[in-house]
Amino acid sequence: MAFADIDGIRTRYEIHGEGPALLMYAPAGFDATIEKWTTQGVYAKVKPLENLSRHFKCIVFDRRECGQSGGRIERVTYAHYVAQGRGLLDHLGIERAHLLGGCMGVSPVALFGVMHPERVISMVLYWPVGGARYRMTAHQRFAEHLAYVQREGMAGVVKLAREGGKAFGADPRGGPWASVLQTDEAFAETFAAFNVERYKQIVAGWSRTMFDRDTAPGAEPEDMMGCDIPALIVPGHDASHATSSARFYEECLPKAEYWDVPVAAQTEEATAPRLVEFLKRNA
Repeated sequence: MAFADIDGIRTRYEIHGEGPALLMYAPAGFDATIEKWTTQGVYAKVKPLENLSRHFKCIVFDRRECGQSGGRIERVTYAHYVAQGRGLLDHLGIERAHLLGGCMGVSPVALFGVMHPERVISMVLYWPVGGARYRMTAHQRFAEHLAYVQREGMAGVVKLAREGGKAFGADPRGGPWASVLQTDEAFAETFAAFNVERYKQIVAGWSRTMFDRDTAPGAEPEDMMGCDIPALIVPGHDASHATSSARFYEECLPKAEYWDVPVAAQTEEATAPRLVEFLKRNA
């Protein structure tokens, strides 16, 4: 375990394996931590970190506002997540890397390719989030947090987060900074004293702009259509990972390869060789 300071925000990261660099944006929504690569749903089954680290230098990290990484009270966008990953590559002295995103981590990976194509060798978009149900669930989560802020105030949120120990996804009342409140006492003091009306504006803006469509959120389609980075798309099929969001990336990315395999057939034995083959072919 190591930490890097990226734009004044602490980032926890680990490196597994040797070989070409592979920067991995973790799954699990607003609890996107290193551990989710081995404990979360399909990733526990397919074991991407274990299999890919046999061939690549896998760089995994807690996304900002998640796990043991820090945060800042501001309207966070996918571009902020791109900046964190780019800053981590800079910290490690890596000029170009493959990118892999799982779940909500797909959105910053696709945007990274649009914003900094010179830094990206290829992209793997694994179970991209999206769809109407995903948008509605995301908005509801933020609404529950804002209702709690209105009722209990900033100090009440700090108390809930620190006593409950749950991330935003597990208890929406604690809000998107719940994990930082639990790990950073100085941040918790700043948070408790923050102007509540300004805070509600920031949170409402975060929700509205980050989840603004019924397709895959993040990069704009017109921008992706001009992105010539090879991309492998592995579709999901549930309320948070609508297959339509995976097809959206296929439509927009000129060099996309859509792995048209149902979820039940996405076993470790089938998936690991497919990921390795794609990454090595596009080295």
